Amino acid sequence: MHSKKDLFDTTDILLADYAKALSHPARIKILEYLISLNICSCGEIVEQLPLSQATVSQHLKELKRVGLIQGEIEGPKICYCVNNEAVEKAKTLFDALFEKVCCK
Repeated sequence: MHSKKDLFDTTDILLADYAKALSHPARIKILEYLISLNICSCGEIVEQLPLSQATVSQHLKELKRVGLIQGEIEGPKICYCVNNEAVEKAKTLFDALFEKVCCK
């Protein structure tokens, strides 16, 4: 059985997936925080947001699902950092989309 997603180009599906992952302000803040550190962060992310540990974990899971961040287990903690390759890919796809709109 095929889904309606199968009717779309894989690039468009990937761009939509990135957009979905970035569609919450907490996820934007998490990504900004990790970019500013330029290193992996373990427990500090929760301290940066007015959200519970469980809620932050769900947001991290969504960012990790699309590959914008990576997580490594270090003892009892998971340390997260930006996946620069995926962020660059997302930037390229968004740039290409908006180039079509604003620069004709």
